[in-house]
Amino acid sequence: MTITDSIEEPPLLFSPSPSSNFSQPPPRHFYVTVVDRPHFKTETLVHLLGVAARRPALPIVVCCSSRDQLDAVCSAVSNLPFISLACLYSDLAESNRNVILEEFRKATVRWNQIVNADQSDGRGGSGGETGNNNDESNANSNKTKSHMIVATDACLPLPVLGEAPVSARVLINYELPSKETYLRRMATCLAADGIVINVVGGGEVITLKNIEESSSLVIAEMPINISEIL
Repeated sequence: MTITDSIEEPPLLFSPSPSSNFSQPPPRHFYVTVVDRPHFKTETLVHLLGVAARRPALPIVVCCSSRDQLDAVCSAVSNLPFISLACLYSDLAESNRNVILEEFRKATVRWNQIVNADQSDGRGGSGGETGNNNDESNANSNKTKSHMIVATDACLPLPVLGEAPVSARVLINYELPSKETYLRRMATCLAADGIVINVVGGGEVITLKNIEESSSLVIAEMPINISEIL
């Protein structure tokens, strides 16, 4: 099955949920189930980002549980022309980590400005689409790129030390974390109206449902047309 807008490969194991209500109060939680092979996971992530990047300046955080996963994700997305990428890992210098987090916070400010401007123009916060063929668009290409951080949990902001969250519009759990880690990622990475997308192996759906039930969350199947949730 494919996702329109358009994700064509790799083969996904999910179907849309016709009764899902995408107007429920934010934040919203979704999952996409993929064939449980590493290359299918990375390909699915790249296709997801390709659709998400149609929203200019979209701030995205991808959380990984290990350095190996982080390296695999960064390698897969490093050459995407529509992504401004930064990677946070445990042996990164603290000064570099602080710069990356601050730049991402600035990116969230730009995103909010775009959404507010679109709402003022009566476009409902659509954010428009990238790919305009005018000189101004080319000159501002870096500003319209999706700004993405890929991070391990050890590098996320620490509220107990007075660090502010980064308030991403989209938080992607590249693998299914524990309930405690899931909630911590939300608290440190997700905007109040944000969206969580969980990339789940076929054998992890039961675990996902356990997280859903024990956390009083509603985690729905991701719609085929993912523009509906962005």
